[in-house]
Amino acid sequence: MKKFTLLLCLLFPIYGYAQETTKFTAGKHNEYGLVYSLPKTVFDIEVVATKTTQKAGPYYMYAERYLGVPVKITENKENWQLDRATIKAYGIPDKEQEYLVKFKSGSTPYMYLNKDGLLLSVNTDPEIPATSLTQAKKKTESVLDNNNYASVLTEDMLMSGSVAKMAEIAAKQIYRIRESRLDLSTGESDQKPADGAALKLMMQQLDEQEQALTALFLGTEQTEQVVKHFIWTPNGDTANEVVFRLSDFTGIVDKNNLSGTPIYMQLKITEKGEMPIDAKGNIKEMPKNALAYCIPGKAEAQLTYNGKTIFKGEFQLSQAGIVYGLDPNLFTDKKAPSHVTFYPETGAIKEIGQ
Repeated sequence: MKKFTLLLCLLFPIYGYAQETTKFTAGKHNEYGLVYSLPKTVFDIEVVATKTTQKAGPYYMYAERYLGVPVKITENKENWQLDRATIKAYGIPDKEQEYLVKFKSGSTPYMYLNKDGLLLSVNTDPEIPATSLTQAKKKTESVLDNNNYASVLTEDMLMSGSVAKMAEIAAKQIYRIRESRLDLSTGESDQKPADGAALKLMMQQLDEQEQALTALFLGTEQTEQVVKHFIWTPNGDTANEVVFRLSDFTGIVDKNNLSGTPIYMQLKITEKGEMPIDAKGNIKEMPKNALAYCIPGKAEAQLTYNGKTIFKGEFQLSQAGIVYGLDPNLFTDKKAPSHVTFYPETGAIKEIGQ
């Protein structure tokens, strides 16, 4: 195998994996040589957290007096809750693992590379892994946003001259709405809806008015989900390395933001890649001018938060493996040329055949 210096642009996507592929064919124009890279395994840590925003109603101090309900929200505040953190492995080009493979003159084998130059397959279409990204749930609406409740304020409330009086009038309006809804549902209302659709619309409007008025006393609670990604590169056994933090004030933040509680990574190499052996137990010799691939090792990764494990999984790592090779003549046999596909996250053989 001959090492080959190849300049690659390492512009890999943070929130997904490279999907673009390019087919390269060996021929006279490139002296039957093709250039490719093997990957370095990196982790994409996807973090999902929920932000809860509580807003106190302007009449919260009168809720128990006029509505008979103890109020729970008495001040505006925010809270962040870590929902989950997951790890997915993918590959980026390893600058130390760039190769040129020479095929037999007169042959036309081909290989597929992704847009970063990683080897995906030879003499067959690559198998592109499906990508899935968590979609954050949108922020729920609140009638207290931007004074949206102003639409339910009556002239009497605005002219009352005091907060206590406004609260009293608002409470009476809530009871009138409830009575109107009861009359509509029992058919005793003076305003007879024309049909079922009209009744449904009237009931909906009454519900919205009551919710807005009630929010003036009980306040509102909104939730908003946030999804962020952090890239982490395994480099041997790791004990309690901070990979990101969760802040009570700003939510998911990077590891250097000391306002947040740390989330730790533990990584333990459980198996190292080994050279293949023959039937006699001897290490096989590397084929001449071989097509390089990786025999990866394995590692256990674990994320902990506040002393609790929030994620644990086993991964194959190219960094814990060794490089071996396939005889390039396998892919130029005129009668039965071989084909092979590789795992893009490790460079290991996924499937080989004829």
